[in-house]
Amino acid sequence: MSSFDTVDVQNTPEFTAPETALETPAVPEVTAAPEPTGPSFAQLGLPQQLVSALARKGISHPFAIQTVALPDALAGRDVLGKAATGSGKTLAFGLPLLARLGAEAASGRRDPRGLILVPTRELAQQVHDALAPLGQSIGVQLAAVYGGASMYRQIQQMRRGVDVVIATPGRLQDLIEQREVTLAEVSLSIVDEADFMSDLGFLPVVKELLDQTRPDAQRMLFSATLDGEVDSLIRRYLKDPARHEVKREGDEAPPAEHLAYSLAFRDKVPVTQELAARPGRTIVFVRTQLGADRLAENLQAVGIKAEAIHGGLPQSARRRALEAFTDARSPVLVATDVAARGIHVDDVSLVIHYDPPADHKTYLHRSGRTARAGAGGVVVSLLLPDQVGQSKRRFRSAKVDPVVSRVRPGDAPIADLVATGVHVEPVERPVRESRRPSGGPGGRRPRRDGERPRRDGDRPRRPFGERSSGERPAGERPYRERPAGERPSGDRPFSGERRSSSYRGQGRPRVAE
Repeated sequence: MSSFDTVDVQNTPEFTAPETALETPAVPEVTAAPEPTGPSFAQLGLPQQLVSALARKGISHPFAIQTVALPDALAGRDVLGKAATGSGKTLAFGLPLLARLGAEAASGRRDPRGLILVPTRELAQQVHDALAPLGQSIGVQLAAVYGGASMYRQIQQMRRGVDVVIATPGRLQDLIEQREVTLAEVSLSIVDEADFMSDLGFLPVVKELLDQTRPDAQRMLFSATLDGEVDSLIRRYLKDPARHEVKREGDEAPPAEHLAYSLAFRDKVPVTQELAARPGRTIVFVRTQLGADRLAENLQAVGIKAEAIHGGLPQSARRRALEAFTDARSPVLVATDVAARGIHVDDVSLVIHYDPPADHKTYLHRSGRTARAGAGGVVVSLLLPDQVGQSKRRFRSAKVDPVVSRVRPGDAPIADLVATGVHVEPVERPVRESRRPSGGPGGRRPRRDGERPRRDGDRPRRPFGERSSGERPAGERPYRERPAGERPSGDRPFSGERRSSSYRGQGRPRVAE
């Protein structure tokens, strides 16, 4: 495998700009970097519509990975990018995709011409939210397709026609099997977080999907690491790719302060509660879904606004939890590793490893949720005594060297860390008003508690107990006088005296005539 074109982020002024290519600007207390002197998006060959759309979002200069990858991608070459999380990979592959498809804009019912494969639902939505406004400026329609959301709505989007599908492999395969989507017209395909795809076992499905795209399609692959099965994916699908790697100081270690505390099992929850009460956004990583729910409940019990997010929740609940965390209405998020690759939220000042990660790569991805876009951050590992040795080996592999110190609730290191938190003002989302008036001239009265909504064909309601003249209650048969000796309809003669089952308990024995 040929060597990468490596870019040192610390010596690249455009990378340390106060604006980011994927996230919002850094927190105000962080000192702004000098004005970048590198090439602008227009100088890299980006269409003016996209340059103007980026300027409206406050993005004027590219990050390092974007600076090196955009020229090759715009020229139609396959691109292999290796960059740490939070380095701006989304725009590095998204801008060339939009530029190419925007030059061939189509309308009406059409099959997708661009494909972006991602490993998690949250990442699919994040990529869609970052690229959809830019696509509108150039006439490119995008749709996010992932499990846990309404398949009916996704099918309706596909039938109306989209240019780019941003998808998790499983749901996209389901739609293809139902013949609602075809990839035969895809001329540019992208695989994001390929190493995490491999860890989740998605690569066989990814290969099946890429085999359905055009043989001459341009392909781009971006990942934080390129080992294991990812290398076979590169050799099979990328033709003479342009290789670009972005390194940070300290290799792959996120630019954050790394701390480790050894504590007794009984002190683990109290110490976590003290740290979670620190001002600012905090993500607490746990191993299991049940552990996430329990820890969130423990934090809520002491008055800390916390939400849990994990793969066992429906997508609507995961979205609400992430929105509450993004808006700082619930500044603490308790998450399993499903969120390590899918959460892109600025101003996360603290990451807590409540349960140790499985390996050093997971440690880096978890820790990468803080110290983004040049901002500061703190990473804390809470270790039981028998976990210290293995964690130290994990730290060495991740190229971090925290000193492991023994703590108890209320100790000075915990109090000092809590005192350094920075308050984040909550953002209230606007309440969506109803489109239909309730009450007043031309409107409907509000529904009472427990009242069923009116449906077409319903009869007008009357107050209970009232009925018009000649109207009988629903289900009541019309009454007529029966001549003496006439049996009720349906009766049949029988011998002997017995009590009919239909009359049982109603008191009158029936006698044979």
